[in-house]
Amino acid sequence: MLEKSVLITGGSRGIGRACALLAARRGWRVAVNYARDEAAAHEVVMAIRAGGGAAEAVRGDVAVEADVLAMFATAERLAPLGAVVVNAGIVAPAARLTEMTAERMARMFAVNVLGSYLTAREAARRLSTRLGGAGGSITFVSSAAARLGAPNLYVDYAGAKAALDTLVKGLSIELGGDGVRVNGVRPGLIVTDIHASGGEPERAFALGASAPMGRPGQPEEVANAIVWLMGEEASYVTGALLDVSGGR
Repeated sequence: MLEKSVLITGGSRGIGRACALLAARRGWRVAVNYARDEAAAHEVVMAIRAGGGAAEAVRGDVAVEADVLAMFATAERLAPLGAVVVNAGIVAPAARLTEMTAERMARMFAVNVLGSYLTAREAARRLSTRLGGAGGSITFVSSAAARLGAPNLYVDYAGAKAALDTLVKGLSIELGGDGVRVNGVRPGLIVTDIHASGGEPERAFALGASAPMGRPGQPEEVANAIVWLMGEEASYVTGALLDVSGGR
């Protein structure tokens, strides 16, 4: 494979981290975006470099346009941009809609929706052959919550992820003739620390047993799907939403 870079937002932990490590093993140069945990991002970069790969960490809030532009600048310094994984997202403590503040909802949609749209816009501007790019792929990390609704937990998060499913469909059509494939994955209950940030650190294990496969998933299992979608092995796949949820 020609040397290309991939920008992974939220690449320091969980699914993003697994994607970064796997992409590097497949020959991609990786820009690892993080919002706060510099140590975790540095650990990912060091692991990639130790394996002979190339990576850089870039701090930034995806809901801030200037930060998004800086992320892409870092990725393009590594190698010509070939793929973007729109992964950064947040969740909040379990609550019913009647209990949610406007501030909580505003931040939820700022990061999970606006941040994803800004990242996708900049990816499209750089990858589109119509705009002078070389083509490539954009892969969104949605959630099974988008189709399940997450009642009594976080319907705001579920709604934000549903917006990404719609973006996958619309943007895949917009960019279909521009050499850019657009797809999404919808993870189910995956063992990451996002559950702790939502106040339920054991949620994946507690509910994962109810999935048809009888267990929660691992970040690496989601990364396998994402890295496949972003690479040439999925050259005729666009507009797809792949559930990685153990049948849930």
